[in-house]
Amino acid sequence: TVDQKGAGTLSTDAILSLSILSILFASPHTTLGFGVDPALRINVFDELKLGESYAGVFQVQGFHNESRAFLFQDSWRNVRVKEDVAEVMLQKLRDKTEFTVLATLKQERLNSGVLLSIHYAEHRYLELESSGQRNEIRLHYRTRDQRQHTEGFPYSLADDRWHKLSVAVSVSHVVLHVDCNRIYERVIENPSMDIPSDTTIWLGQRNQAHGYFKGIMQDVQLVVMPQGYISQCPDLNRTCPTCNDFHGLVQKIMELQDVLAKTSSKLSRAEEKMQGLDGCYCERSCSMNGELYREDERWTDGCRNCSCYNGTVQCETISCPPPQCPPDSAPAYVPGTCCKECQPVCLFRGRVYVEGDLKSVRDSSGNCLLFECQVSPIHSTCLHTLISVSFPLSGHHFCVEGHSPSCVENSECVNLEAGSCCSCKDGYRALRDDSAYCGDIDECAEGKHYCRENTMCVNTPGSFMCICHTGYIRIDDYSCTERDECTTGLHSCDENAICFNTVGGHSCSCKPGYVGNGTVCRALCDGLCQNGGSCVNPDTCICQQGFTGKRCETDIDECTDGFVECDSRAICVNLPGWYHCECRDGYHDNGMFSANGESCEDIDECATERHSCANDTVCFNVDGGYDCRCPHGKNCTGDCNHDNKHKHNGQIWVLDNDRCSVCSCQSGLVMCRRMVCDCESTTADLFCCPECNPGLSSQCLHQNRLITYSSGDTWVENCQQCQCMSGEVDCWPMSCPPVVDCEFTQVPEGQCCPHCITDPCQADTVRNDITKTCVDENGLTRFSGAAWTKHRTECTLCQCKVRQRGSWEYTQTVGDRHTLIYCMHSHILMNVLIQTDRYTDTHLHTEWEPDTHAHAHTHTHTHTHLHTEWEPDKDRHLQKGV
Repeated sequence: TVDQKGAGTLSTDAILSLSILSILFASPHTTLGFGVDPALRINVFDELKLGESYAGVFQVQGFHNESRAFLFQDSWRNVRVKEDVAEVMLQKLRDKTEFTVLATLKQERLNSGVLLSIHYAEHRYLELESSGQRNEIRLHYRTRDQRQHTEGFPYSLADDRWHKLSVAVSVSHVVLHVDCNRIYERVIENPSMDIPSDTTIWLGQRNQAHGYFKGIMQDVQLVVMPQGYISQCPDLNRTCPTCNDFHGLVQKIMELQDVLAKTSSKLSRAEEKMQGLDGCYCERSCSMNGELYREDERWTDGCRNCSCYNGTVQCETISCPPPQCPPDSAPAYVPGTCCKECQPVCLFRGRVYVEGDLKSVRDSSGNCLLFECQVSPIHSTCLHTLISVSFPLSGHHFCVEGHSPSCVENSECVNLEAGSCCSCKDGYRALRDDSAYCGDIDECAEGKHYCRENTMCVNTPGSFMCICHTGYIRIDDYSCTERDECTTGLHSCDENAICFNTVGGHSCSCKPGYVGNGTVCRALCDGLCQNGGSCVNPDTCICQQGFTGKRCETDIDECTDGFVECDSRAICVNLPGWYHCECRDGYHDNGMFSANGESCEDIDECATERHSCANDTVCFNVDGGYDCRCPHGKNCTGDCNHDNKHKHNGQIWVLDNDRCSVCSCQSGLVMCRRMVCDCESTTADLFCCPECNPGLSSQCLHQNRLITYSSGDTWVENCQQCQCMSGEVDCWPMSCPPVVDCEFTQVPEGQCCPHCITDPCQADTVRNDITKTCVDENGLTRFSGAAWTKHRTECTLCQCKVRQRGSWEYTQTVGDRHTLIYCMHSHILMNVLIQTDRYTDTHLHTEWEPDTHAHAHTHTHTHTHLHTEWEPDKDRHLQKGV
């Protein structure tokens, strides 16, 4: 606000907003410079005390000398954090939305191994893996809806060179740095760090059997702070807030609004009550055993003195002074009194007894005699009386025959071997040391009750009651609930689970023979269902589509079994669980991706200069290939050009970058094929033919540790395709056939790939989601799937389409040309590749910016798809990726 003099003053709301921003963005955990609060840093090496007693791990020279480096070898090591230490580490990471995994490493070539794994049973909450077999970095985690997810980043770390690696997560935003270069930046599904107890932490392996990393690691750390990669690369200074900062700001504002609303409501109710109490006078009173007592009134209840104070009954046991008895008497209780009084005594066999005391002895014949102390008016004497000689004394009931003492208030007589005594009833405590007088225990006041939620404890003589609050129904004697979900069927338990009604809800427990969390129960087959098969009953597996056999161990070869008929320009390729029609050599897909290969068309190798004809021959394109023809009158050599190298006709060579492929030059044509493996030959190359290695060291264990695979074997597990390569298991997400021209798709239960369906209510993915919209060039809102003609044009058709990860796509048709335009919400980041000199498969997306001149480049070596945007009233630039 501005006053009359022009001086500016901040309003209360503005001050509050600035305070929130200063609290949120000025994190108390960051320190000056690039230091990190030790409470936010987890040094895995220090927590493991690595190097003390881990077999297969050796300390070596690292990338730099500031910290220790360790060489990980062998496949029988067990580098696991101790349970108590792991819990301390997990406490720092639990429920966090921002964290960074840092490591400096040198990985052996072609090794596929896990750098760090945090998992509970089968659930991987955070695992970082580097695959040298597929040149890929993988981030495994669990999503907020408790699904397993794998994010793959095409990049080769397994090259026997030193690299600095950083993976930073901020809510749904992940950034990958390699050697202090930002390689990938993506939006992912929110990871869940709700890590349970007993979660294990492994370094350099997934477990005792799989994911062994081979190479050197140094500085493996977890940093629980925004943009933790700065501690590894200080030059990458923080320049802007993270996604978590904005999420936190929104959450703080919502929390403050909620607190304000609740406080205002409570204050209003309190004022109403105070107004009603202004003219009211209430005298406090107490009630006990049906009697009403006024404030400060006192009375005696048995052996207790009671009073009413502030509406509450307070009782204390009567205090008895110790009696001063003469030598011929002793203190004893007298019926009707609360304190001991002096009573005459009897002397019997050197011990003192008071009147009424009993003593049993056996005579020389083994008969049991019972003596009672009876005091005469003249002198004390002990008379003996023979009780019984025909049955043992233990069968005699003294309480029934009147030998019991006077058990008066809330006390009962207990028969003993040689007499009887008094014992307080349940729910009472003794007021005298002989338990003849007992008082009620107030279980409610003393917290000795078992009443649970939604109940009120009410004390009763000798016990208590749990009364249900209004609107609740009773579950048992101690708890109440709004309703019984189990009996009404309003529960979420699996059909093979037992439902237990609980306070405020219910719980589920799987039936014997089934395992799970109760909501989902599966039959127990001891992990013998292979390739993603589901155990429906003990020892009964239902296989995923594409597999068969009792244990789903056999892949159905749709190509050889006659299930598939591909176009003549395509060849059927069998894959684990499915197949697809792949264009033959010399053909490529025209972009329609038809299922049977009809979209394959001939490649003109001559026009695209993808032939190997030597300079003395002429290239002629033919259907599915090309010919190197010698001009009339010339004597041609038939030599070939391959990778800018001259090869003679008939020459055979091994590829420089693939020792398992052999090529030959035949009349100008280069023919390459994979090396044929002859396992009976003693000269078989085990690198190219791992299946020929019979050694136990080359075998792999299945994830259930019950099945053994030979080198070269493949299988499917949890929608991952796995392969055993010389004793190491490498798994990657299954590739699925493309789903073309499909409005609604669903991944059926027990399967991994989506299928077309017609019911939108059962769909997992809707291509045209009408809940999402686009804004056209005139500012009008268009539903997803809508198409319209651009204003003042007749040849431009626009359509609003939904792309993955929240981007929007306009399809503009100008004549016979199609240009893709991408519009995306400002708070959603796309998969962006930053310049790098390494091989990768990259999709570079740019944004639609009207009235600007867009220009985009990429410097990757191969497989780059570059889309430019549509710019109204500007020159359009359509650039092709290499």
